[in-house]
Amino acid sequence: MRKTFNLSSSRRLLGRAATLAVVAPLLSIGSPATWPMAIWSPAIWSPATKAAAEESPQPASPPPSRELEARYLAPPVKVTEGLSKAGEGYFAPDGRHICYQGVPAGGPFYQIYVQSFDGAAPRPTPPTRVSPGRGRTTCSWFSPDGTRLLFASSHPDPAIDKTEADAKAQAEEDARTGRRRRYQWDFDPHMDLFTSRPDGSDLQQLTTSPGYDAECSWSADGIRLLFVSDRDGDADIYVADGDDGGNVRQLTNAPGYDGGPFFSPDGHWICYRSDRVEKDMLQIHVMKADGSGDTAITAGKGVHWAPFWHPTKPWLIWTGADHSDPTQRPNYDLWVARYEADPAAGTFRTGEPLRITDHPGADVLPVFSPDGALLMWTAGRDGERSASQLWVSRLDLDAIDRDLPAVAPVEAVR
Repeated sequence: MRKTFNLSSSRRLLGRAATLAVVAPLLSIGSPATWPMAIWSPAIWSPATKAAAEESPQPASPPPSRELEARYLAPPVKVTEGLSKAGEGYFAPDGRHICYQGVPAGGPFYQIYVQSFDGAAPRPTPPTRVSPGRGRTTCSWFSPDGTRLLFASSHPDPAIDKTEADAKAQAEEDARTGRRRRYQWDFDPHMDLFTSRPDGSDLQQLTTSPGYDAECSWSADGIRLLFVSDRDGDADIYVADGDDGGNVRQLTNAPGYDGGPFFSPDGHWICYRSDRVEKDMLQIHVMKADGSGDTAITAGKGVHWAPFWHPTKPWLIWTGADHSDPTQRPNYDLWVARYEADPAAGTFRTGEPLRITDHPGADVLPVFSPDGALLMWTAGRDGERSASQLWVSRLDLDAIDRDLPAVAPVEAVR
């Protein structure tokens, strides 16, 4: 649900992965030519955004290139293979399986997969396809007890044969001409929410509203379900009952895209991404679980997306890149910030972010393991034009905790 996206559509649709950033799903992210428009295009900033950037504290200068990962991460290990692309992975509650989206060889669209995972010795293992195998899919998520998988799929598309044929024809033409298209996420109007068993059986549809429903996740107790929908003409965040998707309530309603939402481990907060200040220029936001107390965590001349909570520490991680110099290629790295939250007062504050990756390729869509010891993310690290896959590393939690800037005292906050 965490995604990357292109908002050029007249419907304002972007990609957790599914989304504009949605998107949560990236392809061939090792090459800038294939990145989402929101990530690659230089930003044109409004006066309001410029002022926010000048007032926002900027991260301290990082050590020389490639030293950060040695400081904070064990050498990353690739855990997916055999698919044209794979990304936006999430851990099962017991940490023994992962779910993710991947494009099968010869297939036009992402499908949802589950595979076993050994945290002591991460490595690729044979995946099992969970989604029906037709149409676009994205944003998989395990139920708290691990017995169900939640995801979005467009396989009910009544014109699915034409949709797939058109996508395959375009891919064949691009291969013939050598064209590498910039990645964009399609906000498919036939996308709805589904659950199934982890083996793909017992498929059940949760939403039937016209328009795009995706970027979904359960709360830690399974009682609530978050998702993104453009059912009112604009991509916003909604909450529903976790068992059947009923009792839908809208949480955001600002112009622009709001997406990629996740409940905090205690269920009091929701982190998400939004481009409400400047089109396509995503920033990290946090709000209370009822939609009140919205707080922008990032600002300025950058794109920040795919926020995710640490399960035991007051840390928020996300993907970010500097877009202040239009002559330079933005490089997407992973950033962590310490936070202090008071649900009763509705206040949420963070310290300055700490950069923890410095690979020359894009590092996106980070997630922590259930025990908080491992980090999994999407990257193309096998060469300049390598396709995205999932990578895992063991965190040096003590080093990160030591170097993370503290949250400034209230009296010091302007």
